Amino acid sequence: MDFQNLVDRVSLQYEKGLSFALFSFAGSKDVKCYLQTNNQKYTDPKLGRDGFVIAPFDSRLEILQIPESKSEIIETTLELEEIEKQRVLISESEADEEVYDKLLLKTIWTIKENHAKKIVVSRKKDFELKDFTIEKLIKRLFSAYPSAYRYIWFHPETGIWCGATPETLVHIKENEFKTMALAGTQPYTDGPVSWRKKELDEQYFVTEAILENLEGIVENVQVGPVETHCAGTLFHLRADIEGTLKDEPGILSKITEVLHPTPAVCGTPQKYSRDFIIENEGYPREFYTGFVGPVEDEGTSAALMVNLRSMRIKDNVARIFVGGGVTIDSDVDEEWKETQNKMQTMLQVLQPML
Repeated sequence: MDFQNLVDRVSLQYEKGLSFALFSFAGSKDVKCYLQTNNQKYTDPKLGRDGFVIAPFDSRLEILQIPESKSEIIETTLELEEIEKQRVLISESEADEEVYDKLLLKTIWTIKENHAKKIVVSRKKDFELKDFTIEKLIKRLFSAYPSAYRYIWFHPETGIWCGATPETLVHIKENEFKTMALAGTQPYTDGPVSWRKKELDEQYFVTEAILENLEGIVENVQVGPVETHCAGTLFHLRADIEGTLKDEPGILSKITEVLHPTPAVCGTPQKYSRDFIIENEGYPREFYTGFVGPVEDEGTSAALMVNLRSMRIKDNVARIFVGGGVTIDSDVDEEWKETQNKMQTMLQVLQPML
């Protein structure tokens, strides 16, 4: 089956209100699609069944899945289009900025009181869509960001969730384990990249928290050098972390329990930051900063990604989620601008539908 036929099949699936998921790994031209053959809702709390999963930010809530056993599986090659990217002007009110500034100031004060080293706070913004089709979404998302992990998920209860994320939560294959410590953000430029103490500290906190969480589960841990990583229109600081998993049942579930939500999207310490976010952000993140991806070989293989640079589409309204890591050195105005820059990732996908 060629790519256009796949797009047609997914469009028909969407018209019927049947669940589906399709995804492509960073740098790959291959796309895999799960077309669920019924309209039931499936969950996979133990991550031990083959299929595509999507998990919420709040790890106490249920993990949804499109099971492989209940799906038609299609794999084909992407046909990428040339996507011209132009910054989309965003209409933001002073009231919106004031609300976020208030949250940022409270977060900085909380850190100064030594309750946390870093807390990641976020906001949402809705955009009404005028000419939405699932075909346009597929072609623009997969073509716009070939260097990111791209996915689209649909279930009639959740609506569409999609994203182009740069961050790996966990990659497991034959007891080999990989993750990454990703933090710090600045807009893409052609010139040399320099990082301030705030971003370097933020990335360090993420690395240290991940290593602490992995103790006793992953052996022979190795941390790569901190490097500048380009993700779409943004730069981040990234260090790869690898190791060997202990051979025990349910290891994937155990790994996700200790890593999710990561300090890159939540903060450190993890539980305090998670509770602060849920109590203070003023809206439910749902699947934003959760994780998505395929589980294979009954949970012994998986490629789960953190659901960043993502949005929800429901009833012709796209809700884009953006945030940033706050430390003791954070500046309120810069944090606001960072969220505006991050919003452009999904706005480039939506541009002809706004």
